[in-house]
Amino acid sequence: MELDEAVTLTEDRLAVEGGALSDLLRHFRNRVSPVLIGDPEWELILERAGELPITMGALPFGFELPLHEATPRADLGVSLASGTRTAAFFAERVRSGKGDETARVIARLFRRMEAENSPLREIVGRKLMLEFDIGLGRDDGDSLPGIFLRPGERPIIGAGGQAKDVRLVVDALASSVGWALTPAERDNVERAYLAQPEDTRMDSFGVFPSRSRAIRLAVMGFQSEREAGSYLANTGWPGELPAVHSVISRFQERAHIVRSGVNIDVLEDGVGPTLGLTLIVKQRYTKGSRYWLDGLTDWQPFLKALGHEELVFPEKLDALADWVSRPTTLFAKSGRYVLLRGIHHVKLVLSGNQLRAAKAYVFMVLSGAIS
Repeated sequence: MELDEAVTLTEDRLAVEGGALSDLLRHFRNRVSPVLIGDPEWELILERAGELPITMGALPFGFELPLHEATPRADLGVSLASGTRTAAFFAERVRSGKGDETARVIARLFRRMEAENSPLREIVGRKLMLEFDIGLGRDDGDSLPGIFLRPGERPIIGAGGQAKDVRLVVDALASSVGWALTPAERDNVERAYLAQPEDTRMDSFGVFPSRSRAIRLAVMGFQSEREAGSYLANTGWPGELPAVHSVISRFQERAHIVRSGVNIDVLEDGVGPTLGLTLIVKQRYTKGSRYWLDGLTDWQPFLKALGHEELVFPEKLDALADWVSRPTTLFAKSGRYVLLRGIHHVKLVLSGNQLRAAKAYVFMVLSGAIS
């Protein structure tokens, strides 16, 4: 069965199960450790998910889990695609005048993707991702989520003449949230692209409209610490490269790091000082769009290595290791579903030239397209 057909079938079946995404998440409470997400924090997630359609469960969704914080809190991540029931939900909210700014941003991006011969769709396809900040001290529900696009249809590899693609994706993101990019911002994004060594890729582009203004770039596929360090130096990253070397070296001593990635924030005056590092212990770097679903056991050596870092809470790490599971059959009113849970990536955050945070990004994939 084709992916689009499977998503459509799963959406149709989920619509029988309830109206809001919170109706679906309630069924998964006993599958989420209270060590990772506490009961008060889970209620906040349900509150936010109550404003989203249940059909969002037909595409990957999940949580950002801070492993360095004692509080068992999480942010909510969802994905959606144009031409689906979920897309129609937000389009109708905008047409009816009931839509909030999040709905309007989604509708703007989908209109660009659905345009005839859309150059944006040729690069990123029809999907986008949202990340909702959730917590006891969060802003009110009017804050916009983080918005991400991935060049999954036409990967942006190295600095191989795709500057036009980079500009197009960044312009689409910025304009969707009402930003007019300055010449300096455009130049800095292009500099970050042109600094890429061969065989790396621009993995995602993101903006956080409710935070300080920046373009978040994720570049994946560095084959060595030296290569990653050279890239950061060429982008003008203002941090200390020995701090990056220290972190990568520690993990290299404990586990076999085969590739790495960086997250940088591009600002008008250059690249921001905060750096995200993603270290990969098994060859999972491919051009395939489903690379992150492969290798259910390749997280074990990395999590073991992460356990040596003092900032990580061991009980959270133990619970995270239990998150990864093989496909599980579930039963509901509309029939059988298959659930797969896994870890998308773990980001190590350097700030002030020290490792300050470790965040795990976990996902669920639910499919009703089974025989």
